Amino acid sequence: MTETTTYTGNELLQMLHKAGVRPSAQRLAVLDYIANRKTHPAADEVYVHLSHEFPSMSRTTVYNSLHALAEAGVLRPLEIESQSTRYDLAPQMPHSHFRCTACGRIFDMALPPGIESAVTQGFRVATTELCFAGTCPECTARGNAN
Repeated sequence: MTETTTYTGNELLQMLHKAGVRPSAQRLAVLDYIANRKTHPAADEVYVHLSHEFPSMSRTTVYNSLHALAEAGVLRPLEIESQSTRYDLAPQMPHSHFRCTACGRIFDMALPPGIESAVTQGFRVATTELCFAGTCPECTARGNAN
């Protein structure tokens, strides 16, 4: 798996400024939740978690914040599951993902060595989306293999 990094409030604020995104308490909270938990949450999960801290925050605010952060290149939308967009922090080393079909968690994984050589000459890669699916070690150990 890829190594995890913890981002401070100042680092997150700098990301917003660098991307030209006007900071707000809600946007910082959304960014902090995604950047520091590595759970690749969907919008509803972000809303449920942050609604305790920001009781007056609406789902629309979360959706708008996610959209603004993705448009600015701070977050990267992930289409790992049908009908559910999840989010990952964009300014990271390229990596792949693993979706556990038993528990639904999504893990960061290192890209396979030499993956760049799979791209046909003449093509220019802008983004890489590689997702594996199966069962995580915890689910396999519990006998939840699908």
